[in-house]
Amino acid sequence: MAERGTPQDSVEHTSSAAEKQLLRRRQELNYWKQNASRLRSRNLLTGLAIGAFVVGMFSYTILSVKQERILDELDNEAKINITRGPRTGANS
Repeated sequence: MAERGTPQDSVEHTSSAAEKQLLRRRQELNYWKQNASRLRSRNLLTGLAIGAFVVGMFSYTILSVKQERILDELDNEAKINITRGPRTGANS
Protein backbone atom coordinates (compact mmCIF):
# COMPACT_ATOMS: atom_id res chain seq x y z
CA MET A 1 0.00 0.00 0.00
CA ALA A 2 1.13 3.47 -0.76
CA GLU A 3 1.82 5.88 2.03
CA ARG A 4 0.14 9.23 2.20
CA GLY A 5 2.10 12.08 0.77
CA THR A 6 3.92 10.06 -1.83
CA PRO A 7 4.53 11.67 -5.21
CA GLN A 8 2.02 9.38 -6.87
CA ASP A 9 -0.86 10.73 -4.72
CA SER A 10 0.05 14.33 -5.45
CA VAL A 11 0.05 13.66 -9.20
CA GLU A 12 -3.39 12.05 -9.03
CA HIS A 13 -5.01 14.91 -7.12
CA THR A 14 -3.69 17.78 -9.17
CA SER A 15 -5.47 18.18 -12.46
CA SER A 16 -4.49 20.29 -15.37
CA ALA A 17 -6.44 23.28 -16.61
CA ALA A 18 -7.77 21.27 -19.54
CA GLU A 19 -9.11 18.58 -17.20
CA LYS A 20 -10.75 21.19 -14.99
CA GLN A 21 -12.34 22.81 -18.02
CA LEU A 22 -13.58 19.44 -19.27
CA LEU A 23 -15.07 18.64 -15.86
CA ARG A 24 -16.76 22.06 -15.74
CA ARG A 25 -18.23 21.53 -19.25
CA ARG A 26 -19.60 18.13 -18.22
CA GLN A 27 -21.21 19.63 -15.13
CA GLU A 28 -22.80 22.40 -17.21
CA LEU A 29 -24.09 19.87 -19.74
CA ASN A 30 -25.66 17.79 -16.99
CA TYR A 31 -27.27 20.91 -15.52
CA TRP A 32 -28.78 21.88 -18.90
CA LYS A 33 -30.02 18.32 -19.49
CA GLN A 34 -31.76 18.26 -16.11
CA ASN A 35 -33.35 21.70 -16.46
CA ALA A 36 -34.22 21.71 -20.18
CA SER A 37 -37.97 21.25 -19.70
CA ARG A 38 -38.20 24.11 -17.21
CA LEU A 39 -36.22 26.34 -19.55
CA ARG A 40 -38.49 25.44 -22.49
CA SER A 41 -41.62 26.26 -20.50
CA ARG A 42 -40.18 29.62 -19.46
CA ASN A 43 -39.25 30.41 -23.05
CA LEU A 44 -42.74 29.45 -24.22
CA LEU A 45 -44.36 31.64 -21.57
CA THR A 46 -42.12 34.57 -22.46
CA GLY A 47 -42.85 34.12 -26.17
CA LEU A 48 -46.59 34.05 -25.57
CA ALA A 49 -46.41 37.17 -23.41
CA ILE A 50 -44.45 39.08 -26.04
CA GLY A 51 -46.81 37.85 -28.78
CA ALA A 52 -49.87 38.93 -26.81
CA PHE A 53 -48.34 42.36 -26.26
CA VAL A 54 -47.59 42.76 -29.97
CA VAL A 55 -51.07 41.66 -31.04
CA GLY A 56 -52.66 43.97 -28.47
CA MET A 57 -50.57 46.93 -29.56
CA PHE A 58 -51.34 46.25 -33.24
CA SER A 59 -55.09 45.96 -32.65
CA TYR A 60 -55.11 49.11 -30.51
CA THR A 61 -53.29 51.00 -33.26
CA ILE A 62 -55.68 49.80 -35.96
CA LEU A 63 -58.70 50.67 -33.81
CA SER A 64 -57.43 54.19 -33.08
CA VAL A 65 -56.73 54.81 -36.79
CA LYS A 66 -60.28 53.72 -37.68
CA GLN A 67 -61.67 56.12 -35.09
CA GLU A 68 -59.64 58.96 -36.57
CA ARG A 69 -61.05 58.19 -40.02
CA ILE A 70 -64.60 58.24 -38.67
CA LEU A 71 -63.94 61.56 -36.94
CA ASP A 72 -62.46 62.96 -40.16
CA GLU A 73 -65.58 61.92 -42.08
CA LEU A 74 -67.80 63.58 -39.48
CA ASP A 75 -65.69 66.73 -39.67
CA ASN A 76 -66.00 66.79 -43.47
CA GLU A 77 -69.79 66.40 -43.26
CA ALA A 78 -69.95 69.21 -40.70
CA LYS A 79 -67.87 71.50 -42.97
CA ILE A 80 -70.17 70.79 -45.90
CA ASN A 81 -73.26 71.59 -43.83
CA ILE A 82 -71.71 74.80 -42.52
CA THR A 83 -70.79 76.03 -46.01
CA ARG A 84 -74.29 75.32 -47.34
CA GLY A 85 -75.76 77.41 -44.63
CA PRO A 86 -78.73 76.78 -42.40
CA ARG A 87 -81.77 75.04 -43.82
CA THR A 88 -84.87 77.08 -43.44
CA GLY A 89 -88.24 76.87 -45.15
CA ALA A 90 -87.30 79.66 -47.59
CA ASN A 91 -84.08 78.11 -48.99
CA SER A 92 -84.74 74.37 -48.87
